[in-house]
Amino acid sequence: MFSRKSLALAVGAVTLSMTLPMAAVTAQADKILLKTPIAFNSSLPALGTPIVKVSNQLKLISGGKIKMKIYEPGKLVPPLQILDAVSSGKVNSGYATAGYWKGKMKAASLFSSVPFGPEAGEYMAWMYYGNGLKLYQEMYDTNGYNVKVLPCAIISPETSGWYKKPINKPSDLKGMNIRYFGLGAAVLEKLGAGTVQLPGGEIFGALEKGVIDGAEYSQPAIDKRLGLQKIVKYNYFPGWHQQATVFELLINKNTWAKMDNQQQAIVETTCKASMADSIAEGEASQYAEMEAMKKNGVKQMYWNQEMLTAFETSWNEVAVEYSAEDPLFNKVWSDLSKFRTGYDLWEQHAFLPRKTK
Repeated sequence: MFSRKSLALAVGAVTLSMTLPMAAVTAQADKILLKTPIAFNSSLPALGTPIVKVSNQLKLISGGKIKMKIYEPGKLVPPLQILDAVSSGKVNSGYATAGYWKGKMKAASLFSSVPFGPEAGEYMAWMYYGNGLKLYQEMYDTNGYNVKVLPCAIISPETSGWYKKPINKPSDLKGMNIRYFGLGAAVLEKLGAGTVQLPGGEIFGALEKGVIDGAEYSQPAIDKRLGLQKIVKYNYFPGWHQQATVFELLINKNTWAKMDNQQQAIVETTCKASMADSIAEGEASQYAEMEAMKKNGVKQMYWNQEMLTAFETSWNEVAVEYSAEDPLFNKVWSDLSKFRTGYDLWEQHAFLPRKTK
């Protein structure tokens, strides 16, 4: 029988034999510097702050083998050009949201936010344990983009817009020009509004000059930093167009291939951790800002049932049209819809209040 000392020596020898090869691999692996333009200012809570935390963690966990240099919006690459820049190798990584590429790929918005779509928990379930991640990468591959995609942050519902006056019926939207994002914009267009997609930094000026009549951007804590409440006072809920929003880290595939297995695992795991942290940060940041804005004259409105029905009806029409026009959109939408149908059984029984049909 082994003595305790002999057993300890044996275990130590086995452990050393297991760790030495990995240590050798790590020592030999090239250091990676990810030059990362971002689409959102790094000071915006749960929107820009997650990538800063990811940058810090990558350096710490990898022992300096992976570093990330962040470039604020427009400093190196304009936000709407990040995908092309990463794919071409102009930069080797970027942080944005897939909804920005809607004009290039209709299916892209389905990996960002979906009107009347999944909340964060359900979205992540589809991404990680359904076919979401597989389809996400397939979208970029089949469209010729040389990128590896990783979900790297997620937030819960946004507000659904800031307006200069109340909106009580669908016809009130006709003729309005509104800054709106993703698939929600297509819904508003069906209801007679015009939409534009402006970067966050341009929204205040457009509202102030009367170029747009209303705008949505993100959650209250983020919108406040843009100063939207200084110009328009009617802030509408719920965020029917974005019940959850996913943000992505794009890495040039050539850079990804240069990473060893350990480095790739560090990036993947850090982004997964960021998914949990970002939603927690977002959930914790809203109520204090809402209370402060309410004291300063902001009217927090809730869409009436006529409006919510109009939004949902229009969205269903958009989904049918996009599915008919684009095979990949149809493939992703069908898969997500099938997953959600199954998830409904769990949701209807497990959460309060119980849904009735």
